[in-house]
Amino acid sequence: MPKRPSRAEVRVIETAADIREGARALRRRCPVMRRVHDLVGDPPLRRTTSGFVGLAQVVVSQQLSIASAGAIWIRTAAAVDPFDAPTLLAQETATLKGVGLSHGKVRTLRAVAEAVVAGALDLETPQADDDLRAALLAITGIGPWTADIYTMFCLGHADGFAAGDLALQVAAERAFGLDGRPDAAALMEIAERWRPWRGVAARLLWSFYARRDPLP
Repeated sequence: MPKRPSRAEVRVIETAADIREGARALRRRCPVMRRVHDLVGDPPLRRTTSGFVGLAQVVVSQQLSIASAGAIWIRTAAAVDPFDAPTLLAQETATLKGVGLSHGKVRTLRAVAEAVVAGALDLETPQADDDLRAALLAITGIGPWTADIYTMFCLGHADGFAAGDLALQVAAERAFGLDGRPDAAALMEIAERWRPWRGVAARLLWSFYARRDPLP
């Protein structure tokens, strides 16, 4: 089993070169990843902004298509200008729901903003993954998927992995020829072989899921 990196060794995906490095490592380590990479090539970088804005975008995108999430985010950002925690808290609930946000997402965004204003959630200072994850999960409406996606795409942690993501589970089922879709715990066990590049493995699996082609 690959050695878990120490906090000082945590890699950050910043450029396409980092994706290529991770893909090469995965090809050497895992025959299934090699075949997936042969089919889909290098996956997209998929980096986005961090901080309150980045986390809010992840919350908005929950359980929505890319197109729907993008449209709602544009309207949300226009309604909350500048987009920061105090300005969001100053908005009426009706205003936020009027841009297409569900009641649950309005509640979550307010909870995140309240935690930021109170100092209970620091999204600007680098901190250990476990500490940040615990702080995120303590907020109403923030679950493992949101915390993992924020870590992967907003912070760019190379070993971030969203085991609860349905598309990743379906892609792993197809890639490994499993009899059924693995749950989050089973997928985490599978993903151990991909450390410290689980974030690149996830990107490869998402690309494989989108293609719908069988492995060569």
